[in-house]
Amino acid sequence: MAVTITDVANEAGVSKSTVSKVLNHWPTISPATVARVNAAIEKLHYTPNSRAVSFARQTTQNIVYLTDLAKDAAYQNPHMFDIMCGVYHELARTDYSLSLADISTTNIENVIKGHSSDGLIIHGSAINPQIASLIIDNNFPHIIIGHPGFDSRLCWVDTNHALAGNYAADHMISCGYTDVAFIGGCKTGYISTQREKGFVSGMLDYGYRIPQRRIIFTDSSRKQGYETTHILLTSGDIPHAIICENNTLALGVIKAIQELALRIPEDIAVLTFDVYPYSSIIDPKLTVVDINVYDMGVQAGSMMLRKLENPTLLIQSYTTLPVVIQGESTKPLS
Repeated sequence: MAVTITDVANEAGVSKSTVSKVLNHWPTISPATVARVNAAIEKLHYTPNSRAVSFARQTTQNIVYLTDLAKDAAYQNPHMFDIMCGVYHELARTDYSLSLADISTTNIENVIKGHSSDGLIIHGSAINPQIASLIIDNNFPHIIIGHPGFDSRLCWVDTNHALAGNYAADHMISCGYTDVAFIGGCKTGYISTQREKGFVSGMLDYGYRIPQRRIIFTDSSRKQGYETTHILLTSGDIPHAIICENNTLALGVIKAIQELALRIPEDIAVLTFDVYPYSSIIDPKLTVVDINVYDMGVQAGSMMLRKLENPTLLIQSYTTLPVVIQGESTKPLS
């Protein structure tokens, strides 16, 4: 049976907390007690574990990652796992563990007040004003993944989706596409509207105003991507290119274009955002404005560690620049 901290405490005639403090080199422990505990450790061949160390530091060495874990969440929020992996690997460098929690079954008040973790990393889809108030009122270390969508004193990191829209506009202009349609998700969705605004303002910077008829909002489904594209391309007013706000829409857009026997990019070009989950399996290979969400998770983990060191630190930051990945669905006009 493995030797425990209790065994060491009994051998040395001290409490478990005293043993932990010796392990963590607390200066308040007398030299005689330190010597007695170290002698017991050597005699019993005890190897301290992270839990014993954490006990003395009054920390759990654990961060809770709170998100929506409902059925099909991986399909509806495909970037969550990459973000989580980035967070995990950053925290693991400093011996922190990461626990996964479901917003629908987790009592956040118990997490905060029950000392089961040192901090919270919350996916933006799981935050609301009630949880925000609980976090702020208790001054609990936290990082929100994504802009919370409302003004608050919350700490958050996000990718600059408006800048990604700017990059899409830059690419369109570099290819010579000036008449471009934007097919977005829900009109009230933060990411979709930010990408649309960035695209529109980017085109305007080059002197091209995008008319309202070229901006189409949908429910982000493949079906509506198909239907809106079919209507657009049979209206007699065909644009040079279509920008799809996400991969799911791109599936529907490509289907409509191919059913109408139009060539990509010769007759109409297509660009989408994010390489995951479908862009790599669509034919032709799509040009993509991508953001490294794994790196976003790394940044969130790093900022969580900074927040633990300085609880008064307010972090509200955009991280990770977009990059255009050239595919076969766009090319310079001849």
